[in-house]
Amino acid sequence: MFRTFSFKKFDYLLVALVVCLNYCGLLAVRSAAPELYGKQQIGLGLGIVLMLLISVVDYHFVLKFHWVAYALSIALLVLVLFSGSTGGGAQRWFSIFGITFQPSEAAKILLILFFAEFIILYRERLTTIPHLAACILLILPPVYLVYKEPDLSTSLMMILIFCVMVFVGGIPWQIVAGVLVVVIPSFAWIIRQAFMGESRFLSPYQQSRILAWLHPEDYADSTAYQTMNSMMAIGSGGLRGKADGELSSLLKNGFISESQTDFIFTVIGETFGFIGCCAIVVLIMLITVRCFLIAARAKDAQGRIIAAGMGAWVGLQSFLNIGVATGLLPNTGIPLPFVSYGLTSLVCLYAGIGFVLNVHMQEAG
Repeated sequence: MFRTFSFKKFDYLLVALVVCLNYCGLLAVRSAAPELYGKQQIGLGLGIVLMLLISVVDYHFVLKFHWVAYALSIALLVLVLFSGSTGGGAQRWFSIFGITFQPSEAAKILLILFFAEFIILYRERLTTIPHLAACILLILPPVYLVYKEPDLSTSLMMILIFCVMVFVGGIPWQIVAGVLVVVIPSFAWIIRQAFMGESRFLSPYQQSRILAWLHPEDYADSTAYQTMNSMMAIGSGGLRGKADGELSSLLKNGFISESQTDFIFTVIGETFGFIGCCAIVVLIMLITVRCFLIAARAKDAQGRIIAAGMGAWVGLQSFLNIGVATGLLPNTGIPLPFVSYGLTSLVCLYAGIGFVLNVHMQEAG
């Protein structure tokens, strides 16, 4: 369980980057929802403790229980569908001893651990269609359960993380090229469906989301209302942001809902300005690149997949969140890693970073 670790290899830089990003998130949460600031501080403390504990536990020992991790992720996702709390038309949470828990966030790190071992156990057969099909069949149940909450954005995020892990695990580039040949035209086809008066494949709600993304000015009072307000708030922050007494009514009067979670980047833009936005983006990029560098130097394929999976989680999810807040992407409703309010997401992200630190301390050479 505990092996020969050298704390000289402990990645203090990665820890510093993560804590710095999380601290910026704390400031943004305090500005958006002061009543939640204390809870987010507790999440920071719990996350750091869990990260340090995981960093000294051999990840190979944990991976022995990869099927347990998979079963636990499925069990939690099924449980929330039957006994979860409903809010905003979705059933994504349940309470344990008064603490709100979101299983889809825990499922991300559990599935990263599962596939880190599963892919390598059958790596010699990864190039064959049957084994690749087995990997796909195993990711489909958790993705479907998250989709049924409903939470389309998180289910898509899980697919993206899975694709990165399978690619890092050794999937041939020919298969990747084949997937792109299918995906790119499919994306164009979906856009075309949105412009049709009636579509057999897209619901009216989905059509309006896509059209509002492409032509936000035509939906400024309806579907694109939130995004338009977000872009105005970010732009109003200027170079250095506004003092508390100068914040516009967009945030203070609730014209931007979920500003402490999905639209936390809007709060950063208005409160801390262009400089604050750039600082967040740079910190996210550095954390993502650091995870992939650790993956490149990992002593084995399991460690490489874990570190790459975490890099994909932080980097791709951040891109989706910031893209929505700035109008580059359709509204998906997904939190900004280490910045948005949410104890489950925060603690699970710290747990993932703990495994990356563990991989780094055991790296080859």
